Amino acid sequence: MTVLVGVDGSPSALDAVRLGVMEARWRDRPLRIVHAFIWPWMNVPVGPLQDGPTDGGLRHDAEQVLAEAIAVANVADPTVRVSTELVTGAPVPVLLRAAEDADLVVIGNRGLGGFSGLLIGSVAVQVAAYGSVPVLVAKNHHRSLGPVVVGIDGAGDSAAALDIALQEASYRQAELVAVHTWTGPAPTRSGDVLSPVDLLRDEEERVLAEALAGHAEHFPDVKIGRQAIPGRAAKTLVHLSTEAQLIVVGARGRGGFTGLLLGSVSQQVLHHASCPVLIVPRRTGGAS
Repeated sequence: MTVLVGVDGSPSALDAVRLGVMEARWRDRPLRIVHAFIWPWMNVPVGPLQDGPTDGGLRHDAEQVLAEAIAVANVADPTVRVSTELVTGAPVPVLLRAAEDADLVVIGNRGLGGFSGLLIGSVAVQVAAYGSVPVLVAKNHHRSLGPVVVGIDGAGDSAAALDIALQEASYRQAELVAVHTWTGPAPTRSGDVLSPVDLLRDEEERVLAEALAGHAEHFPDVKIGRQAIPGRAAKTLVHLSTEAQLIVVGARGRGGFTGLLLGSVSQQVLHHASCPVLIVPRRTGGAS
């Protein structure tokens, strides 16, 4: 098993390489760097032009993308084993096939293609949506301080996301902050003995405590903070991302349409978080 990184020559992809190196070192896994080479499928000449330089052509450019990526990986940590592969095909299917032998996929938030106004590239969204293993989306910068934040909804993919988040916090020697949000009735007048808001808060704090039960003892080195916060999940997690070094969310929560592969909360966090986002797929046979 490997840590897989997809590269396309963009600065974002090199951020993914650096993040992938750290994950490979923590997991004691080799790093596999893959570049999808689509031009042969389009019947475009990929070798040097007849009268051009011998080191020209699209294949040479693709090989340079991999050479730059492996150079960045070696600078980040020369002890990590690195391999590269040039695979014919479109980026999304190439990465999804390669992920079958990976523990983790790491990808940049924006590639070379697409529309400049988008907050995150379509490749990152599709790989996160369809991936069978956790997908880590790198952002433009990486913090080495701050907590690992995980979103908990008491259903969906929370259990899998929590296990991954605890492991990431242990790797990083960071605090884990488990966050559960809810929306409910407006506060009643002050002085009420036990308002509907108080009752709801107690219930939601119980949901968070039950979600954490049975997980924390496997990571005694991780300090765990709990936050049960009234409000929208995505908005809360995006706000917390300004101080976090990683946000972990399940691909699908308990709300939304069951046919969607990536839930609305995970999509919003993926687009708007200011730190790397780790999307955890549902477990086989798990609830949607």
